[in-house]
This record gives sequence, structure tokens and C-alpha cells, in this order.
Amino acid sequence: MTRAPRQTVNLADRYGEEPMPWSRAATALGTGSLGPAVPCFLGTVRPDGRPHSAGVGVAELDGHLYFTSGPETRKSRNLAANPACTLSLRLDGIDLVLEGKAHRVTDRPTLDQVASTFAEGGWPAEVAGDAITAPYSAQSAGPPPWHLYRLTVHTAFGVGLREPHGASRWRF
Repeated sequence: MTRAPRQTVNLADRYGEEPMPWSRAATALGTGSLGPAVPCFLGTVRPDGRPHSAGVGVAELDGHLYFTSGPETRKSRNLAANPACTLSLRLDGIDLVLEGKAHRVTDRPTLDQVASTFAEGGWPAEVAGDAITAPYSAQSAGPPPWHLYRLTVHTAFGVGLREPHGASRWRF
């Protein structure tokens, strides 16, 4: 997430805190595969309007966030009907919630680059056709191959977990 926000709103002004700069969140997010030590939860909306949340693995590559999901999983079916979603992460020193839209990625160059990024992070991902495969994944991912999704973020919320504390909303 290398884009600069077009707006920053201080959500902790009443506590005398300064707005958090986006750079704090971007630095905590880093680049590459986030790995299993970073809790990441994808929030989607079922066709009947009920919410759904599931853990996902996330990779950052060239300013974009990617995750995988089995084609028959609830999260993939939800995204097919409505791409609006959230991604919630507990990063080093900051909780981050990203709101946006997720779209399936099928072009081979991006698949290759993201699979390589996941592999460098410890998950032995490879490309299979227009999807990702590996010897294993999360039990909730369904069987391989898995669809690859790119999250386009329009709003982010961050809460500082240590000094300097703060809470901010960023719009992109």
C-alpha cells in the first residue's frame, strides 16, 4: 500500500492525540507475504446481507494486497456477488482495517509474481492455470486450486497499540 491518502481524519482528537500518519500503517504493513504470525481476517457480505468473516493469508506486492480463496468457499461466493469487503489486520503496533473491493486476478504475470511472493514468505505457492496451488493451505480454504484476489482499498482505519497512540481514518 504505497498510495498516499487524499484525506486523513484524526479519530482520537478528544484524547489529545495527533493524527497518525499513513506512513505508520504502511511501514507496519511492509512488503511481501505477511505470514501466519500476522492475523488477517477478510469480511464479506452474504447475498442475504449477513456478514461473514474468515482468516486469510495476505501478500503485499507493488503497492497492492492479495489473498487467495477456494472457488466454492463462502468468501469467494460472497465476493462474486458483491466485491465490497474489509481486511482486518493486527500489525506491529497498530490495528488496521481496510475497506475496499476485491477482484479476482487471472493474468499470468501477476499470478507468477504473487505466488513467488507467497513462496518467499514460506507458503510454497505455485501457479496452476489461472489460479494458485500448493501442497497445503488453511483448512477453511477448500481444495486447490485457489482463486487470487487483489484488494483495492478506498478507506483505512488505524488504531495505535503503543505510543504514540492515536486513531485515524485515511481515504484514498
